[in-house]
Amino acid sequence: MTSLLPDADWRHRPGLDALLAALGAAEGHARFVGGAVRDGLLGLPVSDLDIATDLTPQSVIDRLKTAGIKAVPTGIDHGTITAVIHGWPVEITTLRRDVSTDGRRATIAYTGDWREDAARRDFTINALYAHPVTHEITDFFDGVADLQAHRVRFIGDPRARIAEDHLRILRYFRFLARFGDEQPDDEAYAACRTAANSLMALSRERIADELLKLLAVAAPLASLQLMVDGGILLPVMPEVDQNSLDQLSTLIVRETASATAPSALRRLAALLPRDPRIADQVGARLKLSNKARKRLTIALEAPASGIPPRALAFTIGMEGAIDRILLDPAAPLDGLAMLENWTPPRLPLGGGVLIARGLQPGPDVAKALAEVQAIWVAEGFPDDIRLAEIADQTVSKFQRARQ
Repeated sequence: MTSLLPDADWRHRPGLDALLAALGAAEGHARFVGGAVRDGLLGLPVSDLDIATDLTPQSVIDRLKTAGIKAVPTGIDHGTITAVIHGWPVEITTLRRDVSTDGRRATIAYTGDWREDAARRDFTINALYAHPVTHEITDFFDGVADLQAHRVRFIGDPRARIAEDHLRILRYFRFLARFGDEQPDDEAYAACRTAANSLMALSRERIADELLKLLAVAAPLASLQLMVDGGILLPVMPEVDQNSLDQLSTLIVRETASATAPSALRRLAALLPRDPRIADQVGARLKLSNKARKRLTIALEAPASGIPPRALAFTIGMEGAIDRILLDPAAPLDGLAMLENWTPPRLPLGGGVLIARGLQPGPDVAKALAEVQAIWVAEGFPDDIRLAEIADQTVSKFQRARQ
């Protein structure tokens, strides 16, 4: 029985019909491929759209130019042209076959054979094509059946697929977490375990990107358990052990209980020892941005329990406070409700006010201002009348110390 791609909003985006016409989709020159087809069959939202074509990259550029569609040669060396329709990018890639691979990159040649193009892809559920006009699914490797059975399988020999691109080890567990039933394919799992050390040959940016994508999945724990049990993360993330998974499990329970959206970075923090120095070292090793590294270290600097939630948010920022509350099992979750729709205020007075109240200009001003702020925060940001009292008391204290 032939499978059909269900109708969905993404298939009616402005400009898509014109793009398909320019590529000769009705004549069989272009098909939807990969994630859009997979997610479309599952009724999931589709954001990124990939199109495979038997046209050469230059022919794609020429056709788009004739149709007045912006064409950007984003991956021209690998046969990919990005069409921009109404601000929406669509990647169009010429059918390819691998000439040689080294585990990190491939040398490719163009082909007119759709099956040959499918055979170079990673998993059966990613090697699905859909005709944009008839909506018929082309499925060379039983990907539709695997999708329905929640199976994640490599195409052909898993060892060969992993040897072509070592990142497929991490991708396997991400796809298992998202589309599988928590039970790995025996052959695939064995191949991933055997090849785990090859992850060290990958750039840390690629590892970080894939790891964070896995942590962003709703339920990553079963896949991570398989990775820890199989020693798969050991070469690149030796900090992650069974205790890490227990900490992440607690965090996920707390995220769910508080209806807080998952955060991949927060979940990464949960996998690490409660030491900001180690968090920064891991962030540096994974070549995370300075902003991401700072978030990791702030999250693990100290527990949240014992500090009023709003005082915590004022001191380290809203994001940091939410991370710390969720990561600290001793911190009451109702503290998060105190942060909803609340913006940390600014101290509504400056050093000039303290000088006007009798404080001598000089280094004492900054010290006194910091003390006023600390009291104001500790008392829960009281009104201007109480703040004036705090200012007077602090000025008097500093004046006495000067006498």
